[in-house]
Amino acid sequence: MNRPLGSVVLAMVLAFPCQAQDRAPSRGPIEPKVEVIVIEDDAVRIEELRVRGQSQRIVVTPKRGTGVAYQIVTGDGSGSQAAAPNATRGAVGQRVWQVLSF
Repeated sequence: MNRPLGSVVLAMVLAFPCQAQDRAPSRGPIEPKVEVIVIEDDAVRIEELRVRGQSQRIVVTPKRGTGVAYQIVTGDGSGSQAAAPNATRGAVGQRVWQVLSF
């Protein structure tokens, strides 16, 4: 029984269908966008940490005098030691100094 090669290939394709899947290779969880922005002039250095576009930490370091670096409380209340979840609403924009460092 001599069949043309094309009909044999067609019979094999119909007998064993392939299931193509359009998936991107798995690379694990997507990491958030993290930015560190530094603004500096003659008097101060301001460092801002943003995660997913939201400010997480702002640190101001004076360059002149005996000024000590301080942190500004951001909108989500980071930098505050309050126990209640919404207790820092009035503290947004306030300065916080670190007292002890180990």
